[in-house]
Amino acid sequence: MLCSVSTNAVASESSARDIDTAPVKVQMVDDDVLSTQTGKYAGATMISGFVLNVISQWQLPNGVTALAQGTLGAVQNAAGQVHSTVSTLASVSGGNSGNAANAGANPNAQATGGQNISVNGVSQITQVAGDRNTGTNSALIDFNNNAVTLTGAATAPSAVASNSTGSIKAGISFGSNGVSVALQTPAGLATQTITPGNGQIAQLLQIAGNNQQVANALQLHLQTQQMSAAMIRQLGVLQALQNSRR
Repeated sequence: MLCSVSTNAVASESSARDIDTAPVKVQMVDDDVLSTQTGKYAGATMISGFVLNVISQWQLPNGVTALAQGTLGAVQNAAGQVHSTVSTLASVSGGNSGNAANAGANPNAQATGGQNISVNGVSQITQVAGDRNTGTNSALIDFNNNAVTLTGAATAPSAVASNSTGSIKAGISFGSNGVSVALQTPAGLATQTITPGNGQIAQLLQIAGNNQQVANALQLHLQTQQMSAAMIRQLGVLQALQNSRR
């Protein structure tokens, strides 16, 4: 099972504008139709753990790369105890990070307002003002017991980095209120926010410059435990009883 949401924007504009995505289409289905449907789903008892990877990266035209990434993993042992791990990494590297003049920023361009939008569920917002920019928001949820975690990170709940002048910043934090990722550059802002209490996952790109390459990515890998022979037999009997009533 796999669920993926992704938005991609390639913009060449001289003024600020929002990149509209295609609307989500919903088809209403009556209860009498749903009652005849069969299929499989993952019950709460099947989930034995998860691996959450988040990464934000910004490449500026002067060769500087700002990066913030992290991994949160949780696994349940045979006794029902949960063991969790967290690792983070933030860096600003390459090029001439102290030379803001070659950062591709456009002081006359503005990309604002997206940070004030609140959506239940997953929201992906891309605002671009400038030329030859590329921005991508992607979110993936799947079942994978062999999920690959991000490498190079330290075992810590947060990490921050910046250039010598403070004009480029990268940060990530795992806390009791959720996950927060933010990149700040002279040409804009990239953020990812996960708030479990409100059930919200928000990805935001605001690019006010030229020749910028920006990406937000989130991967949630759910891990499942093997069903026992007794559970398989019970499900088989239940399905047989349900089919006999039709």
